[in-house]
Amino acid sequence: MDYSHSDAELIRQPVGYWAWAAYKAVVTRTRAALAELGTTQPQWWVLAQVARAGAPKTRAEISGLLRNYLDTGPETMEAEIDATITAGWVVAAPDDRLSLTPEGRTFFEKAAAVQDDLRAERHAGISDEEYLTTMKVLQRVIHNTGGRAHHH
Repeated sequence: MDYSHSDAELIRQPVGYWAWAAYKAVVTRTRAALAELGTTQPQWWVLAQVARAGAPKTRAEISGLLRNYLDTGPETMEAEIDATITAGWVVAAPDDRLSLTPEGRTFFEKAAAVQDDLRAERHAGISDEEYLTTMKVLQRVIHNTGGRAHHH
């Protein structure tokens, strides 16, 4: 790969710009791939939380967990949960615990395969060690600037 600058110049590049550019590229690519399946990234988050929960979670638990992802917000997250129910992928029990329908399980597995392909695409030519270093550096930058971030 050809880099934008020499190593000496890259050291002086603003991390905020490059973190933003990486964010924009990854999110744009992810959302386009999920749109081809007929879903949104927040709907994927809902499906993943419901599918991977050890025990069924309530709507409030899932909404509370996901509302801060990419500044989505509570109103949007509630609408995205509603969309997964309307699509027939998720059903709410009387106690408001969410679970996948059979159609939802099939769709989740299809979307999960796309997510796996996207991860492989993003990680091409990047070792696990390099990726780990990148994650630690970004978390340290967030910490050093007084920011907060958490992802499940």
